[in-house]
Amino acid sequence: MRKTSLLLILFTAFLTACTTGSPSDENPVLNIEGGQIQGVKSDVDGVLVYKGVPYAAPPVGDLRWKRPQPVVPWEGIKVADTFSDAAMQRIRNPQDGQYGTEFHFRSDDPHFSEDCLYLNVWAPQYAPGHPEKKLPVAMWVHGGAYFGGWGFEMEMDGDAWAQRDVILVTINYRLGIFGFLNHSELSAEDPDHVSGNYGLLDQIAALRWIKDNIAQFGGDPNNITVFGQSAGGASIRNLCVSPMSKGLIAKAIVQSGGGLGDFIPSGGGRTQADLDKGGDEMLKTMGFNTLAEMRAASAQAIYDAHSSIPRTAGIAMSPHIDGVVMDKSFEQATYDGTLADVPYMLGYTSDDMADLSQPILNFASVRDSLSTKPTYCYLFDRKLPSDGRESLQGAFHSSELWFVFHTLGRSWRPFTEADFRLSDEMVDAWTNFAKYGNPNGQSGNAWAPATKANPVIHTFKIKE
Repeated sequence: MRKTSLLLILFTAFLTACTTGSPSDENPVLNIEGGQIQGVKSDVDGVLVYKGVPYAAPPVGDLRWKRPQPVVPWEGIKVADTFSDAAMQRIRNPQDGQYGTEFHFRSDDPHFSEDCLYLNVWAPQYAPGHPEKKLPVAMWVHGGAYFGGWGFEMEMDGDAWAQRDVILVTINYRLGIFGFLNHSELSAEDPDHVSGNYGLLDQIAALRWIKDNIAQFGGDPNNITVFGQSAGGASIRNLCVSPMSKGLIAKAIVQSGGGLGDFIPSGGGRTQADLDKGGDEMLKTMGFNTLAEMRAASAQAIYDAHSSIPRTAGIAMSPHIDGVVMDKSFEQATYDGTLADVPYMLGYTSDDMADLSQPILNFASVRDSLSTKPTYCYLFDRKLPSDGRESLQGAFHSSELWFVFHTLGRSWRPFTEADFRLSDEMVDAWTNFAKYGNPNGQSGNAWAPATKANPVIHTFKIKE
């Protein structure tokens, strides 16, 4: 009798496991570059998130101001439940009105360090461990003038994207003097004799990591959309130019990052030699005579020294044409047809830093004459409800981010049900574009591509 009961219990347990699945089926251990990893369940049902996944070795010590190196392997299973440090940058004070705070931040700063080359992945729970799912993938590049920001700011989240069957990846990359320092000694030690594009190289390394590893999360390595806003949008332009990202990009979205004939820098103007000379002089102004002294100093000491010098004594800390990472400007690549030949989406906000309507339509017109791939242009025209700060009225630069990531519930602003509907409309458009290269999806034509003959800009606003 006892033996029969034991057999019955074992048989019942077996049937239950077969029909309901085990916890490992719901959150499998994945084998990726560096070792094994496991995600955690998001606050939203049906979504797994992987926080702080390394895509390159920490750029510290001898690797400071060098191209990103392969991931350092780890032992055992890494449970990806914590966001990483963000790149070195200034500490924000929510009361001081300085960079960042005038846009959308009200959260505490994360910890800042050089050890920042990590990414975050949001995926539908059914996808990880199933390479055959081949879901579309999107890589987000944050803005911040190449001096600030990180890939897990409070308005950035992948839950709504994963719910629409798109895997979202957000990344950190080196910023400021750690990401874009030019110096003659750095160029001399580099195999191609260039320096200064380390932050852009980080973005390319993250894109390559996605190409090589995203299948483990259920993603399609041949369907990667890159998108970003402000400096992140300009970064997307650079990625679409760079010969080092050739073949890695399937679609591209540029938010408040310009078009053709605008104010957005495109990396041109000064030669590598000019930039190196400027970097050499800047380091002396900072109190360093050699690169060895700089590498021996702490990250905070370098950051503080750089922050203390007048702007006129420094050089632009941003991507530039070096003939290797970038071999031409965005404008030149567009006109000569060497730009990544993929569908594009470009847009801006109605109270942005500049009126970008003509620059994005210029781009659409040139692309229309050179490519069969469509270009979609948009204007975000929802003037955000006031939060009591006069300087933050309207559809200001970066205001659309709450809507693109469907994170309005995290904001302190009094958003309405109409705002949430508008956000749903925008997330649908962005994820449809990632899936099909068409924001309308597989049916409908509410948003027409912009062409030379039909220079149309689609407007996103509250519908009364």
